[in-house]
Amino acid sequence: MKKPRPAAPPPSPLFSPFVWGLLGVFVVGLGLGVGAVFLLGDDTAGMAWVDGGEFVMGNDKFPEAKPQRRVKVDGFWIDKTEVTNAQWKKFVAATNYVTVAERVPTREQYPTAPPENLVAGSLVFSPPADLTEAECQTCLENNSWHEWWKYVKGADWKHPTGPDSTIDGKDDHPVVHVAFEDCLAYCKWANKRLPTEAEWEYAARGGLEKKPYYWGDEQKPDGKHMANTWQGRFPQEDAGADGFKGVAPVAQFPANAFGLHDMSGNVWEWCADHYQHGAYRTGEYLNPKGPDRSIDPTGRGEPKRVIRGGSFLCADNYCIRYMAGARHHASTDTGTNHTGFRCVRSK
Repeated sequence: MKKPRPAAPPPSPLFSPFVWGLLGVFVVGLGLGVGAVFLLGDDTAGMAWVDGGEFVMGNDKFPEAKPQRRVKVDGFWIDKTEVTNAQWKKFVAATNYVTVAERVPTREQYPTAPPENLVAGSLVFSPPADLTEAECQTCLENNSWHEWWKYVKGADWKHPTGPDSTIDGKDDHPVVHVAFEDCLAYCKWANKRLPTEAEWEYAARGGLEKKPYYWGDEQKPDGKHMANTWQGRFPQEDAGADGFKGVAPVAQFPANAFGLHDMSGNVWEWCADHYQHGAYRTGEYLNPKGPDRSIDPTGRGEPKRVIRGGSFLCADNYCIRYMAGARHHASTDTGTNHTGFRCVRSK
């Protein structure tokens, strides 16, 4: 196994140099507590029941996901797939909700931003076409994420790669360009909530203990791709050997033993927990909800939450956080075209 290079979902635009492009302009949070449970209805269509249990959480191959520790969670319902464009459309039609990517930021929110950057938009994976192989390798070694991410005016959930793109015919794709606040709003409308990090991993493992992949011991059992990840020279060439280049429709790969699809790859998924790099050194055993605030020594003080599962951008030479137990973080005010979510409900 190659040593994983640190994945780098871009930090909040509030703290990033604007020469790299404004990296999102969003409003932080709804003031809801981690794992806040909303009043539940009876509709669990499209969800799977997961019996509670004990498991070993984390992955010692990744510095932010160790040490592994044993935790226990109560039973819960969880969406079988990531929330789709079709589901998000219903939410927007019912509530007239406007995502943070669709809102024009104000000078009060970002007092140091150049006027031309105070426009609605979001982050889009945009690798330059003219980098040589040696230059690509240097970028990876230096973790130069700004080489392949751009803030694109007019990019949002309806226009995932920019204003000229569309989601027509993509109702079964996961909704993207959703910031943490957007996910909370959807959860409240749907009488659901975001999963805790422990719930998410327990569900993703599907009853398999300490396996390197959520489906078992081999990355490609019998040569079969089990998740939508990156094949080829990152960040420029995705060979699409798994059948997809970019985001795939949900449920294109086998479900785990709990009936859940795409717990690895496709798009990162927001969790309720605040992110701390060393959070696994301490923590609760029963139904852990994570720390009470975020701390990321590599960031600029912006609030961050945990994201799980990796995405179609996770390559064997970069990130590899589609592996079981891996974790990462994202600024709460930032949406991208490789981040989505799924919901849970308590019993």
